[in-house]
Amino acid sequence: MRLRIAVAGASGTVGRRLTALLSTDHEVLALTRSPEQAAGLGVHGRLVRADFARRDGLERVLEGADALFVATFDPVRPCHDEHLAAAAGQAGVRHVVKLSALAVTDSGAQDLITRWQRECERIWQAAGPAWTFLRARAFMSNCLDWAGAIRAGEPVRTLYGDAPNACVDPADLAEVAAHVLTGPGHGGRAYALTGPRAVSAREQVAQLAELLGRPPRHESLTEEAALARWRARYPESVARALLESARRQDAGAKAAVTRDVERVTGRPATPFEVWARANLDRFR
Repeated sequence: MRLRIAVAGASGTVGRRLTALLSTDHEVLALTRSPEQAAGLGVHGRLVRADFARRDGLERVLEGADALFVATFDPVRPCHDEHLAAAAGQAGVRHVVKLSALAVTDSGAQDLITRWQRECERIWQAAGPAWTFLRARAFMSNCLDWAGAIRAGEPVRTLYGDAPNACVDPADLAEVAAHVLTGPGHGGRAYALTGPRAVSAREQVAQLAELLGRPPRHESLTEEAALARWRARYPESVARALLESARRQDAGAKAAVTRDVERVTGRPATPFEVWARANLDRFR
């Protein structure tokens, strides 16, 4: 059956891949603040201008949608999910798939970002439509932040570079989301999505270096240096949340592996080395 599926956050890493997967068999409404930028990024579907920070007009853009995928990031002023949830309920959306974080299941995770993710889940549980949560570990694509340093032959510098993280390929997340949005039996469920093996930043750098034919170059940052980097990009509260998250990773809180990618898609989760090989040109 052909469905009308709205994708909120269509220009993001998962959203772009998801619109491509869905657009062959379904009508896709790609919701984005900048349809022009989304077009340049190759987002599929009908590009629809939508500002999630504004409640007005969201019911109109969701009108007729059977399902909605939601990827947001506004932990300092968390209104995007509130606005989307209210609009989805009024527009008659039947099923919402929310991209969340696996940290919400860890009682020791009390940083700003994790508390915001928990609040978003509560919002959708109370909103009316059936819900499904995709609780993900860190994206493998986060290491694209290192591409400039690697291309320049400089060392990659990270905080707690030996700490393991069962990071997940964003393409796996998109494939899981496509199955959940279009198949039966997922309402009221939460999936824990990881890669097949926990890897550290030092291991990731070494694998990239091997594929590129270069010596691995990783250097550890102090907490003070890492905070300075994050403060240059994010508000203080977010920078502090990232530090708390890094400390939990160093304590082993993000090393556990699940098989939910395989349970939903029917195939094993993608290893980091496979992701790295597929994206190697971005590091050259």
